[in-house]
Amino acid sequence: MVVVDDSIVRGTTSRKLAKMIRMAGVKKIHLVISSPPNIGPCYYGIDTPSKKELIASSNSVEEIRKFIGVDTLHYLSLDGLVKATGIAGSKFCSACFTDKYKIVDDCGGC
Repeated sequence: MVVVDDSIVRGTTSRKLAKMIRMAGVKKIHLVISSPPNIGPCYYGIDTPSKKELIASSNSVEEIRKFIGVDTLHYLSLDGLVKATGIAGSKFCSACFTDKYKIVDDCGGC
């Protein structure tokens, strides 16, 4: 089964869902995330946990995959996300994906 989700923050919800899917009899779970890994909190408008609470800030994709309990885990690249939005890369806020924070007057929709 292929499961698509928008993001993984702590990993706990994905882990619970994977267990429920397995209990339903699914043999293989392929989890696809439609954003890059969240490695930094958002200080520009979205209330996200501190860095230490973000599973991707201190774990590899393989470690996250094992924690969640899925057979494969794939994230969309930052380039892929920017292309999908149609927003120019220079106006796209990527701080939570890069852990690099710009101080600007207009963050382009942060």
